[in-house]
Amino acid sequence: MDAKEYIELNKDRFIDELFSLIRIPSISAETEHKTDMFVCAERWRELLLDAGVDRAEIISTTGNPLVFAEKVVDPAAKTVLIYGHYDVMPVAPLELWHTSPFEPVVKDDRIWARGADDDKGQSFMQAKAFETMMALGTLACNVKFLLEGEEEIGSPALKVWLKEPKNKALLKADIILVSDTDMVSPDLPSITTGLRGLVKFEMRVTGPDHDLHSGDFGGTVSNPVNVLGWMIGTVLDKDGHITIPGFYDDVLVCSPEERELINRAPHSDEEYKQSVGVDRLHGERGYTTLERIGIRPTFDVCGIQGGYSGEGFKTIIPSVAWAKLSFRLVANQDPQRIAQLVEDYFRSIAPDSVKLGFTFYEIGMPYVCPIDLPAYRAAEQAFIDTYGLQPIPAHSGCSISIVSEFEKELELKTILMGFGLGADNIHAPNENYRLDRFFKGIETAVAFFRHYAQQ
Repeated sequence: MDAKEYIELNKDRFIDELFSLIRIPSISAETEHKTDMFVCAERWRELLLDAGVDRAEIISTTGNPLVFAEKVVDPAAKTVLIYGHYDVMPVAPLELWHTSPFEPVVKDDRIWARGADDDKGQSFMQAKAFETMMALGTLACNVKFLLEGEEEIGSPALKVWLKEPKNKALLKADIILVSDTDMVSPDLPSITTGLRGLVKFEMRVTGPDHDLHSGDFGGTVSNPVNVLGWMIGTVLDKDGHITIPGFYDDVLVCSPEERELINRAPHSDEEYKQSVGVDRLHGERGYTTLERIGIRPTFDVCGIQGGYSGEGFKTIIPSVAWAKLSFRLVANQDPQRIAQLVEDYFRSIAPDSVKLGFTFYEIGMPYVCPIDLPAYRAAEQAFIDTYGLQPIPAHSGCSISIVSEFEKELELKTILMGFGLGADNIHAPNENYRLDRFFKGIETAVAFFRHYAQQ
């Protein structure tokens, strides 16, 4: 029996087991789900033991628990560290979901649920690839698993835990393998070779010490919502260029040859617009859509709140307003420096009639993977085996800040073999994951281990 046959024989069980993970509402951003984080970690531990690891344990941290497991087939063999995360994004707005977020269903050859792709579905592919190799007796590498419960909030506990020498020793490996990214299209595989860095934070603007009547006090004190909106509006000019002084100082400028390679990837602006439901695209002038996603930094308002937004109307000057903001960064940009530039900029333009407060949630470095690594070549050959096509190297617009932290603390590179698609609606209502991507991902991961062990 080969891997493809084993997957076909066990596919219904694989889906049932994945559903048992998805049904646990492991939302790391919401404290009401703290217990669910431990429940999900325990379910992962059980599933890894069932798959054939020598040991699996739950490790306490300053935050949500880690799940660590390993299988040693030969102390002299190469070791692959598989990383994934079991936490998921919040589901709001709930009314936009077509199905219940944590009651997965299969419809139109897709799994519909929160975590179907990001990252329960994708990380579970690696677990099932491991099981397949164990069942067939073909595993030729040592394997370690590390599942965390805080990736969606910046991996704060794992970043602290990683600094301990004994923990670094526990994770000793030759390469890290992650499935938490996308393919460039359903029919053309890709390997992610670049991730953007990230600075995400909340800015709070405070005016009067309580809400005021807008008739009695309008025009005499600063309205925090007005100030917040104006300040945010200064960050981007009409060409989509970030105006903060010094922001672009360290941005790696790609050569015309590199830009041409990026734009060889199959892409249609018309299809892209249809997929997100807009009539026109907008971004930094002078760059294509693919370039804006992969090699240019961006600024976004992820949420904004202040004043009265209930039914009817309430004529007030709000006491406070706040916004959740993010900057995606590219190669050579130091997120710590950018965070300081951003805070300095907003403080420099804020009127002295309000007070500013900042809470930084995540500051993560960009990541670049060389395409001449033996593990990259193994991943490349694995895609050729299963898709019949050579995968293209692709820069992702996404950020996985722990990947650059792994490189810093463990001195290991990460291979990003993702099988998601832009249409999967990760972080949004109606997240979904195509069944063919799920099963093909298992098969491709098995092929990766075969080729990596032979190199």
